[in-house]
Amino acid sequence: MASIKKRSVSSYLLTVSCGYDKQGKKITKTRTVNMSDIPFKRRDAEAERQAILFEEEIKKGHFVDNERLTFAEFTDKWLSDYADINLQPKTLHEYKRLLKRIIPVLGGIKLIQLRPTHLTEFYNNLRENGIRQDGKEGGLSERSILHYHRLISTIMTCALQWGFILNNPASRVKEPKVAKGEARHFNIEQTEYILHLIENEPLKYRTMIVLSIYGGMREGELAALAWSDIDFSNFTISISKSLQHLPEKGTFIKSTKTENSRVISVPKSVIYLLKEYKKWQNEEKLNMGNLWHVSNNIFTTLDGGYIFPSTVSKWFLKFIRKHNKTIKNDNTIKQQDKPLYLLPEVNFHGLRHTSATLLINQGVDISTVSKRLGHARTSTTMDIYSHSLLKADVEASNKLDNPFNKKLQNKEQG
Repeated sequence: MASIKKRSVSSYLLTVSCGYDKQGKKITKTRTVNMSDIPFKRRDAEAERQAILFEEEIKKGHFVDNERLTFAEFTDKWLSDYADINLQPKTLHEYKRLLKRIIPVLGGIKLIQLRPTHLTEFYNNLRENGIRQDGKEGGLSERSILHYHRLISTIMTCALQWGFILNNPASRVKEPKVAKGEARHFNIEQTEYILHLIENEPLKYRTMIVLSIYGGMREGELAALAWSDIDFSNFTISISKSLQHLPEKGTFIKSTKTENSRVISVPKSVIYLLKEYKKWQNEEKLNMGNLWHVSNNIFTTLDGGYIFPSTVSKWFLKFIRKHNKTIKNDNTIKQQDKPLYLLPEVNFHGLRHTSATLLINQGVDISTVSKRLGHARTSTTMDIYSHSLLKADVEASNKLDNPFNKKLQNKEQG
């Protein structure tokens, strides 16, 4: 049984005897437990609980001297024992990018000594002018700082669950406050205008934009679509994978999470466009002959290989800028009328938001919208599109009010 020695009001020394070495010297393992965050009346009981857990760690061979363990050393353990095994490649890549800034500042601090003040000072440093790596003025945005905070909190939560610490200091720090804005999207008139404009664009990109508007797919999901995913008879598309690119892995196909896999219906016009595109692609295959890669993908490079996932995003931004430049230089349009023809520089992901927003504004229920987008929970959809839902709710209220308040309306008119 581990012995417990009270060193101060909030500090306890746990000692476990582990037999004797070859020279007959007694082997002991010790751990100091800080109880400053535990209510005074519960400290003795918590010390006994920690002593039992400590003894179990040693018996199972899981003991690590956490008194000397730094945040950087535990993070390495978290990466190898958990993150490398359980996280998606893109998520892991992003976490490692964030750690390049976290570890030089916090890595040398002992894990059990990491305090909320350390984190607050780190976040304040990220807000300072000159910290940005792109050379722009000012510090990092609150949204960027929030990503750092959540990663640190995730790592420290794991340390808590694994018994290395008694509390998570990140849970006692207020999250960076991010202003909640409406997801950028095109309205129905702008969307109709875009569909008209792309009639004169290459068939490959026209098909991708149409699929994005009607299907609400993510960039990687669109780029990963194969002809086997299209059900031409039932007018449906199966979305179960994503095309991604990481510097260390290159371009690769990744299956989506089970809850994100879905089958969505699309209008006949979209299926007819896909048939037209397939005919065009078959002609391209014949022209390339043996140089064509063996690929069943819908959207490919000139020789049938994987496209770069961001290909359509870059094209779409150029398309908007080219169009706006044409309008600005068109002397046949009156200067005061030009804003009517200009498109906002909404990025390609904004087409996904456009698809969802238009559905909500057409009265489609949130559960259906959520399933089409591949969100694991409807709460995610409601959080992202809260502005659109509010507008739709106001319209619904007005529609409900009209049939029952004709008398009031007549009085107001009279």
